Parts: sequence; structure tokens; C-alpha cells
Amino acid sequence: MTETLTNNAPAGDAEFYSVGTEIRDTKADTSLPIDKVWPDRQFRASLVNPANRRKITIIVVGTGLAGGAAAASLGEAGYNVLNFCYQDSPRRAHSIAAQGGINAAKNYKNDNDSVYRLFYDTVKGGDYRARETNVHRLAEVSAGIIDQCVAQGVPFAREYGGLLDTRSFGGVQVQRTFYARGQTGQQLLIGAYQALERQVGAGTVQMFARHEMMEVITKDGRARGIVARDMVTGKVEAYTADAVILATGGYGNVFFLSTNAMGCNVTATWRAHRKGAYFANPCFTQIHPTCIPQHGTNQSKLTLMSESLRNDGRIWVPKKAEDCDKDPRDIPEEDRDYYLERIYPAFGNLVPRDIASRQAKNMCDEGRGVGPVVIEKDENGNDRKVRRGVYLDFSDAINRLGKKGVEAKYGNLFDMYKQITAEDPYEVPMRIYPAVHYTMGGVWVDYDLETTIPGLYVAGEANFSDHGANRLGASALMQGLADGYFVLPNTINDYLASHHDGKLPDNDPAVVEAVNDVKARIEKLLAVKGERTVDSFHKELGHIMWEYCGMARTEAGLKKAIGLIRELKAEFWRDVKVTGEAEDFNQTLERAGRLIDFFELGELMCIDALHRRESCGGHFRTEHQTEEGEALRHDDQFAYVAAWEWTGEDSKPVLHKEPLVYKAIELKQRSYK
Repeated sequence: MTETLTNNAPAGDAEFYSVGTEIRDTKADTSLPIDKVWPDRQFRASLVNPANRRKITIIVVGTGLAGGAAAASLGEAGYNVLNFCYQDSPRRAHSIAAQGGINAAKNYKNDNDSVYRLFYDTVKGGDYRARETNVHRLAEVSAGIIDQCVAQGVPFAREYGGLLDTRSFGGVQVQRTFYARGQTGQQLLIGAYQALERQVGAGTVQMFARHEMMEVITKDGRARGIVARDMVTGKVEAYTADAVILATGGYGNVFFLSTNAMGCNVTATWRAHRKGAYFANPCFTQIHPTCIPQHGTNQSKLTLMSESLRNDGRIWVPKKAEDCDKDPRDIPEEDRDYYLERIYPAFGNLVPRDIASRQAKNMCDEGRGVGPVVIEKDENGNDRKVRRGVYLDFSDAINRLGKKGVEAKYGNLFDMYKQITAEDPYEVPMRIYPAVHYTMGGVWVDYDLETTIPGLYVAGEANFSDHGANRLGASALMQGLADGYFVLPNTINDYLASHHDGKLPDNDPAVVEAVNDVKARIEKLLAVKGERTVDSFHKELGHIMWEYCGMARTEAGLKKAIGLIRELKAEFWRDVKVTGEAEDFNQTLERAGRLIDFFELGELMCIDALHRRESCGGHFRTEHQTEEGEALRHDDQFAYVAAWEWTGEDSKPVLHKEPLVYKAIELKQRSYK
């Protein structure tokens, strides 16, 4: 996977990281035409015959779309699967919260869509920072996902004649997004869940709910199991297998406030990182443009409003700052600035998320935001008053489609907005503002989804592979199900064909060491006995991350953030108060354990953002922008995946570069105008 080529970090960066050997994906044959790469890899992969599959055990951590689909598919194939989730039911995985839809290249609307166009849109939407072989495979298998889900009974929306309906999402000019009203993730997860439960009933999958993974077990350099804590009893146990799959989602909760469920965390993948799995592009985080604005300082999470709303809703702010406190219905049409339609006429309100989010911030920074006035600190530490919101207006759509037509498409979303804000979006425009939603970075994987630890695979949002620097809407569900239903069942067999030694005994030194490490970590947390709550530390970390590693980043701000995170982490270990006992139901202990991993991740995110001296997708360095304020990439310096190696708590991370070579697509600056 790696080459012996070592470079030094640029001047000014040496105190934060060093540069190591290049890394490359060796599983995909890139000498072939891109549409031949996946069939070739499937054919070259070694197979495991059905009789031998019964002798092999695979651990799958996570029960969302990627994890649930993988566990169900591998169980159906005849493997013994141990499936873990921290929720009380697999159906509570955060995939359930996805709203708008799932992309697939079926061209049902006869609007010139194709596998290649989906591939092109995804690479372009990711600002040319994704590996093209993985993205093309995603586009190839997308159509099969819809067929699979329809066969499961997923109730996709249909047209009057009974055909599946589709709609548009950001960053595209075709209608390829299949949907189930505003609850697509829930319906897809139920489909994966019923497939999973079928295998539980058949005895091929054993489910461990309310179990949180705390460590990866490695032996002779290979992944052989995990250590998990029973969240009800507090018991710490080891579970071993022939291979391990992590499908544990993203790390958006490092910002404290995000659209993620409050339990979402990075511990599973971060513990794998500490054991030798490289972590790729951690600074590539997505800020979703259509979320309900924060309404108070005691808020614990934010609420997403589906991107699908941008199909019919129009985004605007007042042209004049003095109109910002008026009732929006009293502002005449000529005094409204439909700024996305003005700046990006070709795509209008359906520009990619990173662009829509930055422009919303720009409008508010200009003093034309709407909603309540909030007090913020400027770059000099002085207080300033600003409104953080823009309008998402459906008056045109209601006039065109009628209230019932809009309700049929978005009714549950409108109801949710009204319940949270006490405002009726049928009567008054919604107020929205960007919020942390998704993470494109994650564990580095090759074409087989295998990490730098042999036998350890990572799927779905937990890996880095498909979305580059910005994910297009409705592509997360596509990737999760692609990895679980179609990719892993056709790649993990190549490893298992020659590595199937069975489970390790409980007294194996590698198992004992991993279990003892987890217990020591828990005891250390309980022994601090300080005065500050876990949540107060997490909230402060989130503020640092949002302020200095959020929508706009600078070299000075990132260096400041690294220092602040290190200071906060040190204070945590001096003064955190973790109540309760180890061997008991203890949510404070759970949150504390997750937070120590967020501290380390947050620091690496800032280091990654510091080293990448360009703007691309969701990573916007204010020093690197065009005259029009758009992201300015530097392909001659940064056309690579940044894969980071852990070297110890008090040691600098090592940067390994995977060069991005585009053969099937032209590398150029994005334009949505």
C-alpha cells in the first residue's frame, strides 16, 4: 500500500506534523477503462465456498444502512455475523433521520441521466478530491440499490401511473433522487432492518444491542475482534472473529451542536485509528444549508430540514438591512434578494451544499440576515450583533401546486418545522441557517474498503472514500447501502479466503491487553473527581471547532484552535466530574469516553485544515478564494488524499499522501453559474 518516499512538512508546520511515505490503493486495476474496474475486481477476488463460510465469523459494528445491510447480506451468504449497536434496537440507528432521498442512475425521467453523469456530478460536487474508481463503482451499483429496496417493500413515492417518482437535489440538473416523502432514511432502514432480523431469526446473525465498542483487538498486525461495554450492566467483554467491519457513521458531534443524534460519536473509528488505521481528510466536514437556526445557549442539537425543500422553496434575504426585522410577508418582491438564483442562474437554489451554506453566511455577515439578533465575537474579540437566518419561501410553490400539492410532497417536514418553531410555513417563510450535518472524512480504505489494518473494513460515512470535499445531497444513503449490500459482500471474501483462523481464546495476550486497556481508561475517568461536567467541556470544544474550523478557516485561527484544544483537554483530565460506577448503567461515563476521542480528533481536524492551504468543497480557507469569493483549489499542490497516521498521544501525526489521478474525468475548477 505504501512507497518509501519521505518529505518534510512545510515551514511553520513542522511543530504540528511530519510527512511520511506515500500511500496508494493497490486493489483497483486503474490501467483498465473505468467501467471495467469493478467487474475485474470482482472476478479477481478470491472466493469462499458456501460450506466454508459457515466456519467463518465476521463482526459488524453498527446497524445503520451500511452496517445493517452488510450484516444482513453476509448472514444471507452464510457467514456467522456478530452485529453490535449502542442503541436499544437496530432500528434506532441514525440513518433513520435521513429525509430527502437516495440517488440512483436509472434515468426514469428521460432527462439524459446516466451512470457516467452520476459519477461526474459526484466527483465535481466533491470538488475533485475523491478517488474516481470508488465513485464510479458507487454510480454503477446505484440502480441495483433501488431494485433491492423495492423488492423489500420500501414505499418509494410513485407517479399517478404507478412508476417510481424522482426529484432533483443540489449540484445536479437531472431528477435522479428517489424518495419516500420526507422520511426516506426511515423507510430504507426498515427495509435493511427486516432483512437483518430475518438473518437473526435464521441464526446467522447474533445481535448485541446496547453494546458500545471501546477497542479494536489486533494480533500479528491483523484485526481479530473488538472490546465492547454492555451499556446496561457496565460489563466489559472481548469478542473475536476472522474479520471486523466498522459502520459507525460520522463524527459531526465533535462540534457539539449538529444535526446528528446526540449519541453519534467517533470512538469506534478513532480507536481503530489509534491501533494503526489511517484517518483520511478529517477536515472535510459538511455544513448543511437548510437547518432550523439555533434558538438558545442551552440547546443540545440542531434540526435538519431536507434539501428536497430547495426543489420548490426559494431562498432569499431582504435587499436592505433595515427590512430585516419586518414581517417577510410585508416585504415586496422587488425588495427581496433571491441571491442563489442571482449568483448561480444555471443551478439556482439547487447549488451544492457547501456553496449554499457559504452564501447564507455571507448574506448574514453583510447584515442582511433575518430572525432574532444574537451577540457574537468578531475576529478581534469584540461583541457584534448579527441575525443568523435566511428565508426559505414556498409562496410561489403554493400558488403553483396548491397547498395540498405542497403538503403531499413535504407535509411531514412542514409539520416538524411548525412543532419546533411555532410558525406555520404554509403562511410564513421558513427561517433556515447552515449547521454541521455530515463528515466526508473518515478512515482511509482501499478499493475493497479495507483499512491499513488487514482484516479491518470500514463502510458508509465512517470511511472517506466516495465524496471528496463535499457530499451531494441524497448520496449518503446511496453509499451506505452500496457498501453494505453490494461492495463488502464482493470484497471481504478475498481476505477471508486465506485468513480464517477462528476466534481467539479469552486468555490470548492480545485479548487480555485490549480488555485491560479499556478498563484502565474507564478507571482513569472515574478517578479524576473534578467539578466540571462532561457536557460543559464538550460544549466548549464544539465552540472552538465551529469558530476556527467551521465554515471559514484561517491559518492563525487554526493554530489558535490547536492550542485551545490542547489546553481544554488538559483541563478535562484535571477537573472533569464523572459520576456513577463503572459496572452499572452510566451515561456520564459513556459521554466522557466519547469526548476524550473527540478532543484528539478535533486537534487532527485542525492540523489537517492547517496543512491544506487551499479551499475545496466544505474546506474553505479564507486566504484561498477567487475574486468572486468562491473556493480556490491548488491542484498542483493538494490533489491528494491526506491519510494521517497515529504515532502516540504526545507525538506528531504523520501525513501520508495518496495522489489523486483522474483518467475518466477532466480536472477543472467547479462552476455552477
